[in-house]
Amino acid sequence: MERTDKGLFIVIEGIDGTGKSTQAKMLKRALEEAGQTVILDREPSDGPYGKILRDSATTGRLSPQEELDLFHKDRKHHLEEIILPALQRGETVILDRYYFSTMAYQGQRGFDPQEIRETNLRFAPNPDILFILDLAVDKARERIGVRGDTTNEFEQRDALQYCRDTFLSVSDEEFAHIIDSSQKIEKIHQQMLAISLK
Repeated sequence: MERTDKGLFIVIEGIDGTGKSTQAKMLKRALEEAGQTVILDREPSDGPYGKILRDSATTGRLSPQEELDLFHKDRKHHLEEIILPALQRGETVILDRYYFSTMAYQGQRGFDPQEIRETNLRFAPNPDILFILDLAVDKARERIGVRGDTTNEFEQRDALQYCRDTFLSVSDEEFAHIIDSSQKIEKIHQQMLAISLK
């Protein structure tokens, strides 16, 4: 899908434990200080389909097909209601997870990541900038433990490795930037900010 807007669309991806949410907040603050109007959002969204997905984390996983369908419905709704209008106004959108996460996590549930990508590209534009925060799986698991999260099925080592590999599979795209998230938080931030302000 091609875009005709003038806003900047930034997506931050990576396995759990790479610091996406922290970096997203820091980047938002810095870009606002640079004079940009910034929307920081996430997927699943806070819309009706995203809410079902979020609730399923506590009420029980949906079937793989139900989950995949909801991710697509949520993304379409999110794009139409929030993301594309903001970009058309010339604003900057920072998104914590996008269709690359669907490729990784639903791919891990048995779907073909490339098919997921092709389905999404029929309605979901590529970002202008994709930051992939990359971290060795064992280090990510240490961080997840430090956060006090319980180790669920997504955070099992093999699942995380599959997801990491899937994220890295798009690293050759011209809009993709691999960031070593084993570095200090401020160093990561400065790298991301420099790319965002180019």
